[in-house]
Amino acid sequence: MKLHFQGKRGKVESDARFEFGKNWSRYLSVLNDDRIAAAEDSLKEIFDVNTLEGKTFLDIGSGSGLFSLAAMRLGAAKVHSFDYDPESVACTKKLKRIYFKDAHSWSIEEGSVLDRNYLSKLGGWDVVYSYGVLHHTGAMWQALENIVPLVKRGGKLYIAIYNKQRFMTPVWTKIKKSYVKGNSITRFWLLVIFISYFVLRGVIVDMIRMRNPLLRYKEKKFQRGMSMFYDYIDWIGGYPFETARPEEIFVFYRKRGFILEKLTTYYGGFGNNEYLFSQNAD
Repeated sequence: MKLHFQGKRGKVESDARFEFGKNWSRYLSVLNDDRIAAAEDSLKEIFDVNTLEGKTFLDIGSGSGLFSLAAMRLGAAKVHSFDYDPESVACTKKLKRIYFKDAHSWSIEEGSVLDRNYLSKLGGWDVVYSYGVLHHTGAMWQALENIVPLVKRGGKLYIAIYNKQRFMTPVWTKIKKSYVKGNSITRFWLLVIFISYFVLRGVIVDMIRMRNPLLRYKEKKFQRGMSMFYDYIDWIGGYPFETARPEEIFVFYRKRGFILEKLTTYYGGFGNNEYLFSQNAD
């Protein structure tokens, strides 16, 4: 199966694509008040605020819709959520129906971050948020470029991009590609093998550090309001898959007038490096 991602430079081909929306729809079955509160706390920590009152919030690749919901609960004046995946859009709409059914300040639609015509209609936003999305588009650098005009002067841009590893990035790319192109049996065994690996790896690290493994589970259980299990599936199957070194992202946005305010790296391992930029107000 080949999918095409539309952008100004034409169509970008990908051999296959992970069904993110299906994974998000399953995640919603475990969503609860504690996870929602954790997502709110995550936004508060990222932006060093207690409220988003008076701010506009653009959620690029809204996925489950959790962080759009969190922004609404934190008082954002306007929230717009969009995603390339129709099932992700459906998830976000479901959360709106449950928690903010009649809110006109929260809009949701299907759209691609590679479609510059679509993005040009969105205007500028106080907060542009995109966690773990742009590296799954099949054209990450184009996506990173496309979102620049969406940030208002003096606005904030928060993104999370997979860390580039010299040896392991090619290996993970092959694993993810095998998952999305494989049959149900292949996918099942890849999940069994690598989820077992992640769990065992965490236990061994904790034993070496003389730490109770249950503490790791408790800390990560509601990290950002997410689910360890569904995050593992997302990681193993998440394709298209691109990565970048922290300095690459920093230089890219510095050249476009952004100032790096916060950086959280993955210490050379696999996972998301997180960046908070502010658009120069001058």
